[in-house]
Amino acid sequence: MPEAIIMINVEVGKENEIFERLFNLEEIKEIYMVYGVHDIVAIVETKDLDDLRKLITEKIRRMEGIKDTLTSIVVSYKRK
Repeated sequence: MPEAIIMINVEVGKENEIFERLFNLEEIKEIYMVYGVHDIVAIVETKDLDDLRKLITEKIRRMEGIKDTLTSIVVSYKRK
C-alpha cells in the first residue's frame, strides 16, 4: 500500500477548518498542524498509486482553502 507525506499550505485563517476536513478523510493515517514553511503535514495511505494520485489531485488539492502542496512518496520506513 503506497504511503506519502503531504506538506500543505492553506489560506490564512483556514488552518483549523482545513485540518478538520483532512482529518475526516479515510486515507489520512496521521495529521499535524505545524509552524514553519508548511501549515499542515499529513501522512496518507492508499490501496494503490492510482488511488494516491486521485487523493492528491481530486480530494486534497481541490479542497477550497488549500493554496499548494508538496508530496513525498514513501519508499522505505521503519516503525518502532
